[in-house]
Amino acid sequence: MPSSGDADRPMIFKSPSRLHRIGPSQIRENMRIAMEHDAINLAQGRPDFPTAPVVKQAAIDAIANDHNQYSVTWGLAELREAIANHVRERHGLTFDPETEITITCGVTEAIVAAMLALVEVGDEVIIIEPAHENYVPAVYFASGTPRFVTLRPPDYALPLDELRSAISPRTRAIILNTPHNPSGHVFTREELIAILDLADQHGIYVVTDEIYDHLYYEPHRHIAPATLAPDWTGLVITGGLSKIYAATGWRLGYVLASKDVTTAIRTVHDYLTICAPTPFQYAAVTALALPETYYTDLRARFLRRRELTMQMLTDSGFEPYAPQGAYYLLAGYGPWEHKGDSQSFATRLITEAKVAVVPGGAFYYQATDLGQHLVRFAFAKTSQVLKQAGENLAKAFHNR
Repeated sequence: MPSSGDADRPMIFKSPSRLHRIGPSQIRENMRIAMEHDAINLAQGRPDFPTAPVVKQAAIDAIANDHNQYSVTWGLAELREAIANHVRERHGLTFDPETEITITCGVTEAIVAAMLALVEVGDEVIIIEPAHENYVPAVYFASGTPRFVTLRPPDYALPLDELRSAISPRTRAIILNTPHNPSGHVFTREELIAILDLADQHGIYVVTDEIYDHLYYEPHRHIAPATLAPDWTGLVITGGLSKIYAATGWRLGYVLASKDVTTAIRTVHDYLTICAPTPFQYAAVTALALPETYYTDLRARFLRRRELTMQMLTDSGFEPYAPQGAYYLLAGYGPWEHKGDSQSFATRLITEAKVAVVPGGAFYYQATDLGQHLVRFAFAKTSQVLKQAGENLAKAFHNR
């Protein structure tokens, strides 16, 4: 206990060095600002349409039936089996639910757990930018060093020579997100084979984020990287249930990996979160049993939302890039003749148009100049909400 003479002396806090390069989430910060201004939230990838009734009822039933305590740390056996069946039926991949599948609290935890399980102090991890903002903190949490490879508009194709140059003797892993957030790029078979070949040659793990695997727009199709190297143990696959089933608050993700890697990931997960929410795990079993028509209807609805968003942005002075998958798009805003950076422009949209977006600068770390001319829109909204956002933006643009 401090002596009475020390009682009035304030404790001086010094944050750990690993936090010095990590700021608050700009996505969630802009969501909070949007709430303060009663703005339409096109910043966060949060659907505003309901979860399927049968899936909601499964969660209600689980709670009513007292499935409210801890599950097995790495997830309900029924859910792990359902995920194993899902990837086998969709992709022909075989994973042992007892030793190779872990249920996590969202893909965010899955990525963090994978980094903590794989990365040693000083290891390098290649991140393909523009990148979702949780990847870099995940690498820093593991005491690793991020290295960047940049996708560039208009097609956001993989720069293979740049990827080769980024690999060093200290490279431990590559984080690969497809369909890609925020650009909407769906990596091609040729791009995926090139990444896997390089990783295999150099003994590098590939950690995939495939949370948008069901969301792609023809003629583009999502190709699960593991289908191109089904026997290679260097893949760590992460995915989630929150986006596709419109249940982002349930925080359900998963990791598929070899037995040895899974053992390490489960150790991290055990002490990080213990287990994912039990009632929602039961509901996820029901979600994974939905018929194929659920996914085809979902893609059709999102295609209509994509086209609506592209048109409303074009009508409002933006220069949007058409996404090939997921439910985000990047757009230039040159015609607005804004003098500041992308964050100040995002703030301007909140205050003048009552529409919240994410500044492009939130997604770039190496090619920062690219991000300062872009903002990201999330179109996981009803058509009524998107139309209202379009009207607000058009009015603000013509009154600028």
